[in-house]
Amino acid sequence: MAGPIISDQKVKTDKKRITIDPVTRLEGHGKIDIFLDDNGNCTNAYWQVPELRGFEKFCVGRHVSELPVLTNRLCGVCPAAHHMASARALDAVFDAEPTETAHKLRELFYMGQFMHSHIAHFYALAAPDFVLGPSAPYEKRNILGVVEAVGVPIGAEVIKHRHYGQKIQEIIGGRATHPVFGIPGGVSKPITEEQRAEIENMAKSCIEFAKFTLKLFDDVVLKNKDYLALITNGNVFYQETNYIGLVDDNDKVNFYRGKVKVVSPDGKELAKFEPKDYLNYIAEHVEPWTYMKMPYFKPIGWKGLVDGASSGIYRTGPLGRVNVSTGFTTPLAQEAYENMRSVVKSLGVTGPVHHTLAFHWMRVIELMYTAERMLELASDKEITSKDVRGKFNEPKEGVGIVEAPRGTLIHHYKSDKDGICTGINMIVATTNNNAAIAHEVKKNAMGLIKNGEISPGLLNTVEMSFRCYDPCNSCGTHILPNGQRALEVRILDKDGRLKKTIKNF
Repeated sequence: MAGPIISDQKVKTDKKRITIDPVTRLEGHGKIDIFLDDNGNCTNAYWQVPELRGFEKFCVGRHVSELPVLTNRLCGVCPAAHHMASARALDAVFDAEPTETAHKLRELFYMGQFMHSHIAHFYALAAPDFVLGPSAPYEKRNILGVVEAVGVPIGAEVIKHRHYGQKIQEIIGGRATHPVFGIPGGVSKPITEEQRAEIENMAKSCIEFAKFTLKLFDDVVLKNKDYLALITNGNVFYQETNYIGLVDDNDKVNFYRGKVKVVSPDGKELAKFEPKDYLNYIAEHVEPWTYMKMPYFKPIGWKGLVDGASSGIYRTGPLGRVNVSTGFTTPLAQEAYENMRSVVKSLGVTGPVHHTLAFHWMRVIELMYTAERMLELASDKEITSKDVRGKFNEPKEGVGIVEAPRGTLIHHYKSDKDGICTGINMIVATTNNNAAIAHEVKKNAMGLIKNGEISPGLLNTVEMSFRCYDPCNSCGTHILPNGQRALEVRILDKDGRLKKTIKNF
């Protein structure tokens, strides 16, 4: 077994254990523990989320109308997703159907979120692995290294269009981060014709930027034999799982409203349900070594961290959305989708795409859909109507589900007759992916680490296992069932034999 050869301060090694703490290029905090046998082969690995945030606890007792503003404080990267899921939940709580203008404004606002978030992940978090390579020097694997490699003009375009996404959210939502406009049955204010025209111009520019990004992915990734071999490797970066995502009535991807569709590893539809029925299909498992739960498809059940048709694990996000759908409603995104299907078919894939690194490919296709949909909505002159609030009734219980950039996002609120929140459950996109991420990290570490051959580049490749999912651990960790941190005490006798285990979960 080679000695410690890792220079990064975040990595600690000994003969039997490697700890990567913290992992990098994600939202929130996480760590990976890798365990080795006497021959230096990986025998196990854990994806651990050590942070805990108590939103599901301290939102209780507040008026439900406050929740769109409270819950979007979960994260500074995807607050708009929580604001939208919360607004949709309040629609259900107050039995309030938004006006068509309100729906359009919400969705246009949300396209700004997707533009901002997908650009941030692809260029700042994932691109160092593609543009620079997994084994690039540690100090170069960041956005500055990418800009240095691709040139300042391209870096400026990245920043400009990410800003456009934020600007659209500011115009409609009141703030670029932590918006304040979603109310039961609508939005708090309309937009002006001048604002509509400004957004329309930004949307046109975003379409050109999305075209550039698709070409960049084609040139840098799909035409690179080494990367393509890594993407299509059946031993690592590959899981045959179920998938979930929102679809419209024609099974096209929809980020803002639709039904939740679940498909099996071979693409068979397992369920399609309304948001209010999610508890019939989704349950959550708890492990003692992480503060993030592990949802699973309830009709199959929890079978552990394994993939395959008999496992209840599912995946969501860009890969999940593509796998449950027949593509997109906009022409350029649909063209990119059909091109992707043609490429994977030539590689022998006719059903769902199980290659995890394809998450990045689907993300840039979604970037095109986001830009096109943004232009469609911004070009609609009726979006400046002042009819932005629907009627609402007495509060009760309600569920809102949207597609966050990272996947299916569920907000479930219970209210008393005075509108005071008596219960809240949030299953965040990253939480929905958590079991798959944990399995991915373990499977890839076992497939990559052999005979004690360890390098910074190899460990970064293990980190790429979670980076595909663009996890947001700040969003994904809330509270365990009894409202306490998990604690397990093991009592051993004088000979080291386990006599009793006490735990609070």
